[in-house]
Amino acid sequence: MPDAVKVGFVPFSAAPRGILVVFCDETLKFGHAASKALGPSAAIVKRAAAANRFKGKSAATLDILAPQGLKVDRLIVVGAGKASALKDSDFLKFGGVLAGKIHGDSGAVTVIAELPSAAMSPDQSASLGSGIRLRAYKFDRYKTKKKDGDDTAALRADVSIAVADVAAAKKAFAPANHVVDGVIIARDLVNEPPNVLYPEEFARRASRLRTVGVGINVLDIKAMTKLGMGALLGVGQGSTRSSRTVVMRWNGGRKGEPPVAFVGKGVCFDTGGISIKPASNMEEMKGDMGGAACVVGLMHALATRKAKVNVVGAIGLVENMPDGNAQRPGDIVTSMSGQTIEVINTDAEGRLVLADVLWYVAKKFKPKIMVDLATLTGAIMVALGTEHAGLFSNNDELSERLTKVGLETGERVWRMPLAPEYDKLIDSRFADMKNIGGRFGGSITAAQFLQRFVDNTPWAHLDIAGTAMGAAKSDINQSWGSGFGVRLLDRLVAEYYEARR
Repeated sequence: MPDAVKVGFVPFSAAPRGILVVFCDETLKFGHAASKALGPSAAIVKRAAAANRFKGKSAATLDILAPQGLKVDRLIVVGAGKASALKDSDFLKFGGVLAGKIHGDSGAVTVIAELPSAAMSPDQSASLGSGIRLRAYKFDRYKTKKKDGDDTAALRADVSIAVADVAAAKKAFAPANHVVDGVIIARDLVNEPPNVLYPEEFARRASRLRTVGVGINVLDIKAMTKLGMGALLGVGQGSTRSSRTVVMRWNGGRKGEPPVAFVGKGVCFDTGGISIKPASNMEEMKGDMGGAACVVGLMHALATRKAKVNVVGAIGLVENMPDGNAQRPGDIVTSMSGQTIEVINTDAEGRLVLADVLWYVAKKFKPKIMVDLATLTGAIMVALGTEHAGLFSNNDELSERLTKVGLETGERVWRMPLAPEYDKLIDSRFADMKNIGGRFGGSITAAQFLQRFVDNTPWAHLDIAGTAMGAAKSDINQSWGSGFGVRLLDRLVAEYYEARR
């Protein structure tokens, strides 16, 4: 989907056009460049602030139409709050907030990237631009009639961010912009209807990453059968749409160095199979491939920003449908690992898909770490709501790193327990294990199940059922599909696994 918002950088001396955006603190003080641009109109701001009880608090806004004495159509003042309380993530938020104010076909917008105390750094200016693009995203490709004021209509604007050092800002924005592209790819995939995005089509879209240097290997039914992926294949056998596994490789690190690996659940539509779901809200199960969408978006981000690391991304793509050939409760399948699984509930299908893909990646690539993402359980939403993804891991260092970058990016995770006592709950009378562990601790027993297929690799499982689709809207996301995980994992790679430049 074309991006209708263009973000560029200009010097502070550039004349503002269309809509002017400036920042102030809680004393309504402006920086030098903003004060110069406002000139005598600064007095108007103080009067308007008093009338609107605007006090410059963080992310608060003041909107003035056709301000007297300024050759712009609108003046938007964004509060930056107290300088001592500012965090790096605030600049992404500021970008989202101001994009929310310049909705519709806004034409030219000039944003003066300056705090009252100093000009924003190149990284802060880049975050501002990223926040604008993330908030501006809309998925409206299937709307043939768009009404004025329709909040699903895409924002159209040419945004110029005025900075102290244009070259440095552009350099900082380039990799950040690629990460935003990755988030948008993930959002598009999650938002697509299931009649358009089924396993073969998803595989075709993932294969487009070849154009940015990603190696692609698509495993079809024949290849997966030969590998013994009985767990994954069992899920998709009730659908007329053939299952696929897509393996993506970016080799940006040293030759022969073990990769980091990311695995995504890609159930393109989940009816629950024979254990069919209730009809209410079943249409949302088009988003049950949010983990796979994140992995594709992440691989795009890493490849386009030329990350200095070797990476494997793998996604298992299936449809879970209830026809006469569908998997039944009571069936026993043999996974690629050789472990057998009694299928108690066909709606606990994502873990079956991941079981084979995790084992394949662990054995074939022997990665340094392996992180899987899956819209796996409703139980994690009961525990954490939609503000945190559930984090399960066999490695404390990896968990700590994910928690840290989650706080930095705002894509927060919360560590949940794993223990032998939970593991016993998925032992089966008839097979090596069963695919559910009973009513209680459902997200934990699902993670315990996955742990049996990681072959002692340092591993983390992110249950993103509450964060990847239908999560609460935020300053940087108004979309049903959030693209959760792309920024989180890109930061993880950049901080801990990428060769230093």
